[in-house]
Amino acid sequence: MPSGTTLGVSTKNAKRAITVDDLLKRQEQGQSRHDRAAKRQKLMPLSREALESDEDEEQSGGEESEDGSEGQSDERGSESGEGEDRDNGESLDGYDDEDDDEEEGVEPSAIIMGDRIGSFMKKQIESRNPTPRKQGVIHSFMSFGVSPALVAALTSMSIKVPTPVQAACIPPLLAGRDCVGNAKTGSGKTIAFALPILQKLSMDPYGIYALVLTPTRELAFQIAEQFAVLGAALNIRTAIVVGGMDMMAQALELEQRPHVVIATPGRIVDHLRSTSGEWNLSRVKFLILDEADRLLTSTFAPELSYLFDVLPKDRQTCLFTATWTPSIESVVNAPPKPGKQKPFIHRINEAVETVSTLKQYYILVPSHVREIYLFHLLCNPPESTLHLRRAPPEPVKSTKKTQKKLRRKQSDGDEELEQPPPTIIFCAKPRTAAYLTSLLKTLSIRSTALHSRLTQRERLSSLSLFKASVVPVLVSTDVGARGLDIEDVAMVINWDLPLEPEEYTHRVGRTARAGRGGVAMSFVTEKDEERILKIENRINTKLEEMNLPESKVLEKLNAVSMAKRLANMELHDAKFGQREEIHRIKTALSRVGGEA
Repeated sequence: MPSGTTLGVSTKNAKRAITVDDLLKRQEQGQSRHDRAAKRQKLMPLSREALESDEDEEQSGGEESEDGSEGQSDERGSESGEGEDRDNGESLDGYDDEDDDEEEGVEPSAIIMGDRIGSFMKKQIESRNPTPRKQGVIHSFMSFGVSPALVAALTSMSIKVPTPVQAACIPPLLAGRDCVGNAKTGSGKTIAFALPILQKLSMDPYGIYALVLTPTRELAFQIAEQFAVLGAALNIRTAIVVGGMDMMAQALELEQRPHVVIATPGRIVDHLRSTSGEWNLSRVKFLILDEADRLLTSTFAPELSYLFDVLPKDRQTCLFTATWTPSIESVVNAPPKPGKQKPFIHRINEAVETVSTLKQYYILVPSHVREIYLFHLLCNPPESTLHLRRAPPEPVKSTKKTQKKLRRKQSDGDEELEQPPPTIIFCAKPRTAAYLTSLLKTLSIRSTALHSRLTQRERLSSLSLFKASVVPVLVSTDVGARGLDIEDVAMVINWDLPLEPEEYTHRVGRTARAGRGGVAMSFVTEKDEERILKIENRINTKLEEMNLPESKVLEKLNAVSMAKRLANMELHDAKFGQREEIHRIKTALSRVGGEA
């Protein structure tokens, strides 16, 4: 027989032959364990100190056991989670165990009962002295109870780990609580409320399940896109109800009872007042106010008051915002209605309101020469943004007309101006946006406008051109300042400083999103000293001054001056001011009619 074997079985991988001494030893150990189990049955009414000492004895007994059966029983008892809410004197009968102590000659019921009592006592002691949880630990979406279909949709969007606002707000929303979520721009607030809506909708899909309100039309379209991508596997149906679109087509869409309605307050109220009962909001379970700081202003107060009256009282209400304002504070501090608990609140703990990856500068410049400085800045952007420059997509077919233009440029020796990286220029008025767009086009910088005087189709077209890198510069009023998630915006330029300091946060939040870098430039004229101080106090950050070389800037003075004259002539010929005046009169008349 080969060495190292016993009865043809390897001693390394198999049990050795059992002797009489081994059987006697096991019987003695089994008897001692039986005695300990009997002791534990008598310990139920004892003090905490006695319980702790008995637990120590139990652990030492488990270490002495050869096959670890006691440790296995404790482990199974803790996994089962049973008995955590029981009192110390309550019966522990009814446990089920798969321990195999019968072959050791010990009565199984005694061992099972003893092990379960030890596990129960350990749970009771630990519940009184809970181990502190580590703060700031980001869990997975699956750990929140999110369905695999939604997790797969997130993975397809390259979203695998929840952001802090998502990790904080998703569990209470799934638990049925109201929520106020405050987080920096680009932190994923849309997914924080979209996931709970889709998760609960998948369990009970019927009628108009959620109403999402936004202050701008462009943001409504963006939110609808995210719902469509996340809910594709659930066959989610959404409806966008905003101004500037065909109201009859929207009414027909609402009659089909979509699952989620994304709307601006004014238009959805118009539909509610004009409907003849084909649809209503009586079964809405979620009301979301995105960009809540803007919605909770006097501008939207009448529409919100009407909506709160027609919406069901047992709904979940959620507010999400990047800036904490007094209106948000008043909502948080308001006493809850009878039968409801206070909302869950997630608020930014950091003193700085803008993201750390954003570089913020200001340029002191007289108001009448801003155009020259703007042109120089676009032609000579900061070095940190140069890698984001994009070539425009090539046309599918080059026509004879474009070929002639190219030949003419080559013969004249003209070189095409190098375009800036993706840039958004914010200004205060629609006329200014139209003027700057015309000015930059004259100077051979491809640009497009986004403001309230354009039709909704034109506004969506401008956004599409900018997102697709067909044009590198978007000139926008504050309609483009909130919520728009456009990838790789390199620079934000404030041609006019905003009237309210919190609007600055939303404007510069269009760049440096989701951990990326970005640059914010603000022109500070002789009228803007007080505004820039308010902004710095608001964001708790001092803006750094940027000095541009004046000699280099003035090299293009003649070209920019000519472009200014041409842009003003174009606006005059288009009667842009007259259109604004007509719009102002219409707005005033509609307000008078509403008051009447």
